[in-house]
Amino acid sequence: MKSFGSSKEFNFGKDIQWDEVGDGVRRQIMAYDDSIMLVNVEFKKGGVGQMHQHYHAQVTQVVSGSFEVTIGGETKILKGGDAFYIPPNVLHGAVCLEDGVLIDVFSPIREDFME
Repeated sequence: MKSFGSSKEFNFGKDIQWDEVGDGVRRQIMAYDDSIMLVNVEFKKGGVGQMHQHYHAQVTQVVSGSFEVTIGGETKILKGGDAFYIPPNVLHGAVCLEDGVLIDVFSPIREDFME
């Protein structure tokens, strides 16, 4: 299991490591317990969140940048201030059109991120 930057209750971004997860994509696991997880994901322009699916429900807020997001065969452009929901087991992915940051919330936690 990854360790928190400070404690389980209070986590300071400056103390939490970023993990490179793809070309132009990195993530920072901010906080979690057995039922929920909060993750920052930073993309460089052209970075790709490959099409995939998982049994977790996911809610994502676009903090900054611009993203082409595909969920279940439907594609939209989302920018800072927008958000999207991905139901469990639905194919989805994203392409970063302009450097940006997403905040992902998963329920339950993404155990595969902890390896």
